[in-house]
Amino acid sequence: MSASSPASLGFAIYGLGMVADFHAQAIAHLEGGRLVAVATRNAEKARAFAQKHHVPFATDSLNELLARPEVDVVCITTSSGAHLEPALAAIRAGKHVVIEKPIEITTERVDQILAAASKAGVLVIPIFQGRFGEGARTVKAAIAAGRLGRLVLASAYVKWHRGPQYYTGTRGTLGIDGGGVIMAQAIHGLDLLQWFAGMPSEVFSWSTRRVYAHIEAEDTATAALKFPDGALGAIEASTALWPGWQRRLEICGAEGSIALEDDRITRWEFKAAQPGDDAIRALKDQAVLGTGASAPNTIGFVGHQRQMQDLIDALREKRAPALDGAEGRKAVALVRAIYASAGSGLPARIT
Repeated sequence: MSASSPASLGFAIYGLGMVADFHAQAIAHLEGGRLVAVATRNAEKARAFAQKHHVPFATDSLNELLARPEVDVVCITTSSGAHLEPALAAIRAGKHVVIEKPIEITTERVDQILAAASKAGVLVIPIFQGRFGEGARTVKAAIAAGRLGRLVLASAYVKWHRGPQYYTGTRGTLGIDGGGVIMAQAIHGLDLLQWFAGMPSEVFSWSTRRVYAHIEAEDTATAALKFPDGALGAIEASTALWPGWQRRLEICGAEGSIALEDDRITRWEFKAAQPGDDAIRALKDQAVLGTGASAPNTIGFVGHQRQMQDLIDALREKRAPALDGAEGRKAVALVRAIYASAGSGLPARIT
């Protein structure tokens, strides 16, 4: 089947770490999509994963996976700094790619993937499932409608807990993970922040290894933000504290302010009330995406499912997906600016 014919898209997963389970569960709940193949470098692990999720084909070879004609979309769930090579291989094979966040760990590597996809005419879908929550979409609509008025402050707080056992293997490394809490955990909050308020033009940041001194990257960071129109903001992020609180975004303007904790709207206050405000405060669908506040395996698969379903629907309807590779690049650019400022002790601009 051609990847442009979404009657029933065949999905494959390459890289079978913890997050691959969420991808498999999401695919199992899609309308018009099915999981047809999996691969990782360990053949026994590939077979065990395939048996668990009832997948008909498993291999330890990426090339064998990509040669399967029933594969239309490849979900890449390897370590963050190992996305480039399998993504380029899948793109050359004419497959759409779904890439677990971030697309890659530098904007240069991201740009290689996006350029190849554009040339091949396939889609790159970076997983930022937070955008597909009912709470987040309600916040986005209110901002777009101008209900907050002139933006004053836009901030993100990701105060999470990861125990010492979390930082084993490649976690917290610069070459494979691409960084610490900012790249690996806070990036979801950064993506939502810039989706809501726009990209900051300048950042000034600090980072430290406050508790986990043995890792290469930061376990704690802060940043001050300046937006192009003069609004300001802040980022606070850590995996070194306890017990871990829900991710919180605050978007505050001259006419109203909103707070979003994970996907739950906790403050919804405006000078000018509108019909429906009480119903929004009582939204029931705001907790289904889960939270990563205290452990990485408690996020749930619903957000992934919604984003992958959007890919299927976009292909069927011949429209752009709700979140494409160019959008996914923005979060990486913001992360890299935060790291550049923390490293130089000077403000950094986002490129």
